[in-house]
Amino acid sequence: MGRMTEAVKHLLIINVILFFATQLYGEQMYQWLALWFPKNENFHIWQIVTHMFMHGGVMHIAFNMLALWMFGTPVERVLGKNRFLFVYFSAGLGAVLFQLGFYYFNFLPIQSELLSTGLSNQQILDMMASNRLQEGLTEIQISTLRSVMPEYAQIYHASMVGASGCIMGVLAAFGMMNPEARLMLIFLPIPIKAKYFIPGIILLDIISALTGQSFFSPSNTAYMAHVGGAIIGFLIMWYWKKNQFNNRRWD
Repeated sequence: MGRMTEAVKHLLIINVILFFATQLYGEQMYQWLALWFPKNENFHIWQIVTHMFMHGGVMHIAFNMLALWMFGTPVERVLGKNRFLFVYFSAGLGAVLFQLGFYYFNFLPIQSELLSTGLSNQQILDMMASNRLQEGLTEIQISTLRSVMPEYAQIYHASMVGASGCIMGVLAAFGMMNPEARLMLIFLPIPIKAKYFIPGIILLDIISALTGQSFFSPSNTAYMAHVGGAIIGFLIMWYWKKNQFNNRRWD
């Protein structure tokens, strides 16, 4: 594959440094830098970017950095450093948009049901933060809370880490450049053309997000983040390819 490109090298270094820092400082790093659900008291605006450099374990960072090196290097060689970084971080932001949108799609109906019982938004959030029911609730409120609290709490306490959304955008860019390239999963060593492989991976992520059924990744994976990253990467590359000879091209 040749010499590692500049942006890929620097991204690898930053990810590895933060991974070792996380091993030293533990949960405090996740609390500061992971992306928490916006209603959670741990959420801060900078997490929209910092979570892209955090990882949940050795295998998580190993697979992501391997993919960054394998696909990022040829993509950066073609696009150059600036456009490669634009694809990388745009895909990361797309991953945030899709994953948080998916959370809110499930969160808002539950919140609406709780509000209809007479609970205030602040009461609901306080009970989520303390993980216990308040005193003085009506039987209807208690019954509703007990029926929806597990799903509500799962979303409220959800956090997201990893460069997977960014890398899915890079993978989509690679597929646009090399549609006939043959790719395969480590767990399924069957070569498949990129133009079929990448849409197939996206489809599996959508199925996993909607059903909870995991195929090749842990069940706590932010599947819609993968989908969002890939779609944004594809759209950017599609636009650049379509307009590569007009004055709107960005170099």
